[in-house]
Amino acid sequence: MIKMVVFDMAGTTVNEHNVVYKTLHKAIQNAGFNVSYEQVLAEGAGKEKLQAIQNIMAKFYPDATAAVISAIFEQFKTLLNNAYQTLQVTPHHGAEEVFEWLKKHQILVVLNTGYSQPIAQLLLQKLGWKQGTHYDALITASEVTNGRPMPDMINLAKAQFDLENAAHIAKIGDSAVDIEEGINAGCGLTIGITTGAHTKEQLLQANPHTVIDSLLQLPQLLQ
Repeated sequence: MIKMVVFDMAGTTVNEHNVVYKTLHKAIQNAGFNVSYEQVLAEGAGKEKLQAIQNIMAKFYPDATAAVISAIFEQFKTLLNNAYQTLQVTPHHGAEEVFEWLKKHQILVVLNTGYSQPIAQLLLQKLGWKQGTHYDALITASEVTNGRPMPDMINLAKAQFDLENAAHIAKIGDSAVDIEEGINAGCGLTIGITTGAHTKEQLLQANPHTVIDSLLQLPQLLQ
């Protein structure tokens, strides 16, 4: 029986038009490195953002120094902060309805993200989502030692609500690294969703239990 659902944010529950990956791409390009947007998505989706830059550069420019990577990250944070001040964000289709359904069925709603705490809170503020009403907890990459695909964020959520067995947790996300996080945590259900960074084929390569196209399909999976 599932007692908690851990949702990724951008691309899964929050539609921010992929601005984070577009900004990540822009910061890398501005530093003089020719990496495509598709390559940024393939290597960086779902990860803590410094880790994403490190992985992208290790893949395509392995000689890039730590100083160069740090400079890219600093520009990324500045560009993203500027973008988010005016960005209009909306819930992904079905998100609020599914949150309400889970509440009615006494299933905990946890949001987790590779964003920092300030960016995640800014998104929630723009959406008008409140803890205790729309969701039960927010866990960000900046609160744990290891970001995805390590299970630290899910383990923290599990500890906060005294869940002893991760088999009672479902993890859903739009990137392969979300699924890997759920598998590494021992979640009883791992679900990919095609509303964000990765295609169905890319998600299936991470071996989820299933892949869905809409959050509105989730209640049926849990019943």
